[in-house]
Amino acid sequence: MRKILSRLHWQVALALILAVLTAAILRIFDAADTEFGRSFEYVFTFVGKLFMNLLSMIVVPLVVTSVVCGSMGLGRGGQLVRVGAKTIAFYAITGILALSVSLLIVNVLCPGCVEPDAAGKILGDALAQTPAVNANSADVAGVLLKFFPPNIIAAASDNTQILGLIIFAVIMGIFINFLPPKYAEFQRKFWASFNSLFEHITNMIMRLLPIGVFGLTAPVCIRAGADAIEPVLAFFATVVLSLGVHMFITMSLILKAWGIPPLKHMRAMFPALLTAFSTSSSIATLPVTLECVENSARVPKKISGFTLPLGATVNMNGSALYECAAVVFISQIYASAGGEPMGLFMQITVMLLALLTSIGVAGIPSASLVAIVLIMGVAGIPAEAIGIIWMTDRILDMLRTCVNIYGDSCAAVWIAKTEKYDVYPEIQDAQ
Repeated sequence: MRKILSRLHWQVALALILAVLTAAILRIFDAADTEFGRSFEYVFTFVGKLFMNLLSMIVVPLVVTSVVCGSMGLGRGGQLVRVGAKTIAFYAITGILALSVSLLIVNVLCPGCVEPDAAGKILGDALAQTPAVNANSADVAGVLLKFFPPNIIAAASDNTQILGLIIFAVIMGIFINFLPPKYAEFQRKFWASFNSLFEHITNMIMRLLPIGVFGLTAPVCIRAGADAIEPVLAFFATVVLSLGVHMFITMSLILKAWGIPPLKHMRAMFPALLTAFSTSSSIATLPVTLECVENSARVPKKISGFTLPLGATVNMNGSALYECAAVVFISQIYASAGGEPMGLFMQITVMLLALLTSIGVAGIPSASLVAIVLIMGVAGIPAEAIGIIWMTDRILDMLRTCVNIYGDSCAAVWIAKTEKYDVYPEIQDAQ
């Protein structure tokens, strides 16, 4: 039992159970709306807000250093550039497809569209009175201008300008590769060391995740009770459906179009998918993914050795899909409480940020939490509102990691195919 409880995901699960039980006890004894119950809610809210402040504090340095390091890894020259360009193009296109599926389904099913009273209870008075100030932005030029802020220092201190900061980090990372060797090596070591530093700080903060989850979830359960269950379950179903459509339909069609048998590939990747589901970590699953791709699909090591490690850190289609759905879902609850619905251009901005932040924070546990907080800041949504979705996050984290890993493997076999290598040669021989 002690060994089980030493794992973070079981600690988070226990924190969720305790939060629900605490709220249930208060509501059973009709204490939720008393001074006694409100005192508990205040303390829990304070704990959750303290955790979110710690997390928000590290978001900007972590994302910037991660994106710079990822961009530096693209390299320059020869086959590396060709394979690298194909890899990045595949990851970007499939990421956009995943996000499009997510946006379509979350807008059609609209899981956050609830009765105004229920929305008010879920959000609470403090959150409901803080509208999503940028949610209905329809200024195309304004959105585009945010790509290139005039003052990068000011952008770093303004959550609504984080998009420009990420673009700046991408440009800087790419151009480091064009510096003279001694300067380029210095820059690589500089940014890699800072990235490692901020990852260590984030990992320390993440040790407090169970406490933060309790502090974020308990007040929602105390305020809303059963009213919070239905929209959260609807959100859960929305994300699962979106993940399924992307994995089983979108990716299968891409493989099929290039003569790669989708069912054969999925069976070959089954050990990696099981490992991803149990660990919720693309990095931890990487050795199994490499073995499946190289031994079953016969992808050359020089292809798999480049695409899969890169994919484990930058190809997070499942995570980006989830981040996008989560932010739109929370904005729908705000709209139900009387706020403005999120407009088309802000949703497109959320898509782009989900794609970029899923790259920038992919190497840490529960990375999507960091990304969602960042994106919510751009939409003007208080970070504490993320507590709404935490009841389902553990299972969804396992599922979206499977989608991430499957996307990495699809990229490897697709790139090997375009490089004229025979993948699944027994299929070729049979034909």
